[in-house]
Amino acid sequence: MTECTQSSFGFAALYQREVVAQFDGGDITTDAGGVLRREVDRRLSLSERWAAGFTDHRRADQIEHQVRELVAQRVYGLALGYEDLNDHDQLRADPLMGVLVGKAEPQGTDRHRPQDQGKAGAGKSTLNRLELTPANADAKARYKKIVYDGDALDRLLVDLFLEAHDQPPERIVLDLDATDDPIHGNQEGRFFHGYYREYCYLPLYIISGEFVLCARLRSSNIDASAGALEEVQRIVPQIRARWPQVQMVLRGDGGFSREAIMSWCEEHDVHYVFGLAQNKRLLKIVGRPLQDAKLKFEEQQKAARVFSEFSYQTRKTWRRERRVVAKAEHLEKGANPRFVVTSLSAEQCAAQALYEELYCARGEMENRIKEQQLALLADRTSTELMRSNQLRLYFSTFAYQLMQGLRRLGLQGTEMAQAQCQTIRLRLLKIGAQIRVTVRRVCLSLAAGYPFRAIFAQVYANLMGTA
Repeated sequence: MTECTQSSFGFAALYQREVVAQFDGGDITTDAGGVLRREVDRRLSLSERWAAGFTDHRRADQIEHQVRELVAQRVYGLALGYEDLNDHDQLRADPLMGVLVGKAEPQGTDRHRPQDQGKAGAGKSTLNRLELTPANADAKARYKKIVYDGDALDRLLVDLFLEAHDQPPERIVLDLDATDDPIHGNQEGRFFHGYYREYCYLPLYIISGEFVLCARLRSSNIDASAGALEEVQRIVPQIRARWPQVQMVLRGDGGFSREAIMSWCEEHDVHYVFGLAQNKRLLKIVGRPLQDAKLKFEEQQKAARVFSEFSYQTRKTWRRERRVVAKAEHLEKGANPRFVVTSLSAEQCAAQALYEELYCARGEMENRIKEQQLALLADRTSTELMRSNQLRLYFSTFAYQLMQGLRRLGLQGTEMAQAQCQTIRLRLLKIGAQIRVTVRRVCLSLAAGYPFRAIFAQVYANLMGTA
């Protein structure tokens, strides 16, 4: 790469004024709003709790970056939109990143090696070793010595959900869904998926409201429900240990209406609402409602729905009859029947309400998955191994927790209370500021032209408890 020694850049004049640019502004960041996220982290003790899921086999006298600092740097980078480890070779020199991860000297003046002076954060190589540490690493390993405990991180996701409620809710809905995570190399677990028509992973998500309770990376050569029962068997007892009386409902599309899952739910007092793939028998059963919907459409010239319900059992796979709710719908393009199987009785939830209000509400969890994949870079699973790619998925989930905490604790009562992660990042976190570090203070001089001052002030007041 060509080295440029030019220090001043002249541009077209503005009437009688010259326009000149110089790299002499000192320490300036574009991510000053990250200090709000730091307050969310502090209130929920997130960094410390994430770090507790790792075992550090490094020699204590040679450590410059604690596990908490490494994990926080990786998560904050994703939260601020920096997708690659390469980005951290520049971010490590930003004093703001040193402030966010809790470095005693945010300008890196205490680094041991001369080439690291002025760079408080860890570089890409150190972060890469964190991600690539094998499960069996110990103190004798040469470079990769920080091992993560997936079980501990899984428990933490559920604990954070439980702690966010002051009182146990009467009912919670656990949404199950699988999505595609395209891969473009020869990663472990690489398979072609016929439905998505690409090589991808098929991660499983379990979400309740805005909280991610499970993000499990899987190969794509499996059924969409593979492993879902095991995750539910882990999550449900953890929730019941804290909330023994809460009613739980599993909700998912037709990929989860499997005998093993439904039978387990029936045996453990967990309700379910799952989509059910149509077949000739089901279409025959709803023949009359479909005809009625067609007649209503022809009469009103607009979409018509007729709901019905019946007991149904497959010929081979189900061990018992179950309640099925059918939506017989006719649109301009023709018939559009849909089916849902549920353990909820008609007294507990009528057919139309079960479909329109309960089942269709599962679309909201798809927005949460999109937020994590698109805004928080959950699809950057480009390392060679499944284990390290699972860690990247954890990091993205932690970044989502930070954003969700900011939305829940800081943005309530503002016009951005329901804003998506990308909007929050652009409006609230991406703020230009000059940083001055002295013995007693770290001072951020925020851009005077920042247009969302009022929201920033309200978020600050909410987080500090002064609202």
